[in-house]
Formats: sequence, C-alpha cells, structure tokens
Amino acid sequence: MRALVITNMWPSEADPGFGAFVADQVAALRELPDVEVDVFHFGPGGYLKAIRDLRATHDAHEYDVLHAHFGLTLVPAVALRGAPLAVTMHGTDLRHPRSGRVTRALLPLTALPAAVSSDLATEIAGAGVGRRVAVLPCGVDLERFVPIGRAEARRRLGLDPHEPCLLFPADPARPGKRHDRAIDVANGVRLLSLGGVRPPEVPLWINAANAVVLPSEAEGFGLAVLEALACDVPVLATPVGIHPVALAELDGVLCAPYDTETWRAALAPHLAVPEPRVSGRRRAALWSSERMARRVAAAWSELAPPRLYSAAAGSGEAPHPS
Repeated sequence: MRALVITNMWPSEADPGFGAFVADQVAALRELPDVEVDVFHFGPGGYLKAIRDLRATHDAHEYDVLHAHFGLTLVPAVALRGAPLAVTMHGTDLRHPRSGRVTRALLPLTALPAAVSSDLATEIAGAGVGRRVAVLPCGVDLERFVPIGRAEARRRLGLDPHEPCLLFPADPARPGKRHDRAIDVANGVRLLSLGGVRPPEVPLWINAANAVVLPSEAEGFGLAVLEALACDVPVLATPVGIHPVALAELDGVLCAPYDTETWRAALAPHLAVPEPRVSGRRRAALWSSERMARRVAAAWSELAPPRLYSAAAGSGEAPHPS
C-alpha cells in the first residue's frame, strides 16, 4: 500500500507544534508493515502554487490512495487525478463559514470523507444516510506521552517544585479554547499554557501540572485530553469532541459544562496534594496513534483496487500474481 498525504498542517522550524498530530500519524503509518507514505505539505493560503507544485512533483498513478488532511487541502488534492482520494476533516474546515463552504463543495469529488470524531462526522452531509463517512482520529503517541514524576518535570522546566500550577493545553490566543475560563477556574493559581511550546516538551508541561483544564467551546477531536490521560494527569474538560467518551466513569476527572463553582470544587483536591494522579493511560490507549494508524490503513485498503501484478512487472522481470 503506497499513499500520498497532502496537507497544509505540518510542523516547521518557525511553528513546530503546527500539525504535529498529522506528523505523528504519518510516523505511525510508516511503522506499519507494507505501508509506504509520502507527504506533500504546503504553507497556509498558497493554494494555486500548491496545485502547480503538487502536479509538478507527484504522479497520482504511483499511489494506491491520496489522503488530504484538512478540508481546504482538497483544493490542490482534487487536481491530482489518478488515485482514490480520502480526506480527514478536523473541525474548522467544516465549522468556519467560508472554509466550510469550500470543503463541502469539494467533498463530492472524494472517495471517502472522514472526520476526527463521530461528533464532527455528523456534520457531513449524507453521513449515516446515503454516504459512508469514516471516523479517523490521529491518536495519541504513547511513547512520547508517559507519566513523569512531577518534581522531575518541574526541575527540567525550571519551575518551582512546590507551587501548585495548572495547565491550559493550548495557545491562549485561540478564542474557542476559552483561556478566559481557565483563568477564572484557576482563581489565582499559576496557570501555564502550551503557546509556543515545542512538541517534545509538551509531556513535561503536562506532568508538571496538578491538573489540565480545557473549558473549550468546541473540539474537532480533543487530543489534548488524551495526552493528559496518557500521562495519568487529572483533567477537567467541557463535554465536546471525544471528551465525554474519554473521560466517562474515570475517577479524579471532570467532564461537564463550564461552571465556576463546579469546576473549582472538582479542582480543589488536585491542588491540595503534591502529586495528584488518575488512572487514565489505559483509556488513552484506546486512541493510540498506532491503533488509529491501523484504522487509517484499513480504510485505505478498502479504497485501493487490488494489484494484479507485483512490482516486478515494472522491472523487466516476468510478472507474478500478487
């Protein structure tokens, strides 16, 4: 199985966290046997240039499947004909007024539309009625997100080993994540955030916190909550995206609409002890990057026609049935 991932979300030196979850999924796919993945990524907004560059550098006939990450990436992807096209939608590509219009206009040209959560999938026209829509999350990297002693994490980050602190696992500049609510629930407790943090350091920041608070208005998926659970760190989150399923019936967590008194009451026990932990890693493993990569590969296999001959047919050797 050979696939080409086309995306405008990819880490760079200037922004190493941008699209890190897509890079993690590609890495997990490349670990699977009999799967080869190439990547074409381009900067935001450069769609006409992306069409020219994609056509100049890639031949769709060399791939079993094309896979676009983010709806607007379909703009160049549909121009590369010759292989079935899948697309994973992440949230704003459906929910933003302008991006949503473009995404929906191009979906009929795809062989398989997918979303990162079942919640988001219901927003795709025809889902569950006249059209198959897949749910293909990126998943959490369980090798990177592991429990680390709080004292050790704080030592490596240069944080006070004794001061209680919380983590808002997003960039405060993203309004839908509701940093203002996180400040409110913190009530003067030091509030850390992940704005500008490099991906390799994120597990340290999670483990350094007494709890992770994410009172967001909406989530396409909710990977940050799974990353916290993989580190066995307590989580408070609103019931959006994957949060209600991931946090269901776990002790020491909260999944509820934002309410100052309710959230502060749930947070208080975690601030009163030096190293609060929850048993979240087993739950996070249900959405591991490895498991989610296998789900993507299975979807690709259903799209790609079976090969009649092996690769030897193109090498001058006699073809052998595969």
